[in-house]
Amino acid sequence: MDKQFRFGVGLNPIRSATELAETARRLEGFGFDVLHVPDHLGAPAPFPVLVAAAAATSTIRLGTYVLNACFYKPALLARDIADTDVLSGGRLEVGLGAGYVRAEFEAAELPFPSAGRRVEYLEHVTKYVATHQPRVPILIAGSGDRLLTAAARHADIIGLTGSRVDGAEDSLAERIDFVRAAAGNRFDALELNLAITAVPTDGSGTPNLSLTRRFAPTLSDEELLASPAVLSGSIDEMADTLRERRRRYGISYFTVQQQHAEAFAEVIAALR
Repeated sequence: MDKQFRFGVGLNPIRSATELAETARRLEGFGFDVLHVPDHLGAPAPFPVLVAAAAATSTIRLGTYVLNACFYKPALLARDIADTDVLSGGRLEVGLGAGYVRAEFEAAELPFPSAGRRVEYLEHVTKYVATHQPRVPILIAGSGDRLLTAAARHADIIGLTGSRVDGAEDSLAERIDFVRAAAGNRFDALELNLAITAVPTDGSGTPNLSLTRRFAPTLSDEELLASPAVLSGSIDEMADTLRERRRRYGISYFTVQQQHAEAFAEVIAALR
């Protein structure tokens, strides 16, 4: 049986408490299930934003997409998670990643380990949080073998990026098959998430590809439009695309960006 759809939305930087409260309530009203905040230096601090958003809303869940695990000591992070979960009424979901922006590590006066060491530390943090805060769902997002292996073993939700895999005819299917093999008998209980980076917002059916192109600068427009991370067409066509991705890949949880939220709300309504 197909899992129920869930929809997340990434919050843009906020300028005031009033703006945050109004935005959070509007996104909740659009039908989104989870409000996500990122974790980058120069962006708002995740946990204060989530607590303020929780105070302004009543049903939408609150999450990070994703915390840079290398910025945190596990016990201190678990403390922040515990109190944010309490203050949100048990609505917290924690997304974790290994971090990838060297300049942010340098600005934070932290060493920038190899990719392998960053994933090792991510796994260490994940196991600690899962042990000490077991009721808070954990998402791990990424695309590499080592990261997805850690996610398959320890996370509740796997965040997929839709990135191309060299030599794979269907990169998304290949990554999901990899997770399935790494997860073993855990796989059926996992929730699969896909980050959507382009959605039509002007009624034309054609999305703005600028965000998608940041992650794949060498691809043509045609190749980007064919990416699983891109939606195009009418409201009904986009809804059908998501139904097909759930049927074919088992992905039931989709995350868009705030600039897509109002347009995507019509897709949510068509799927419910």
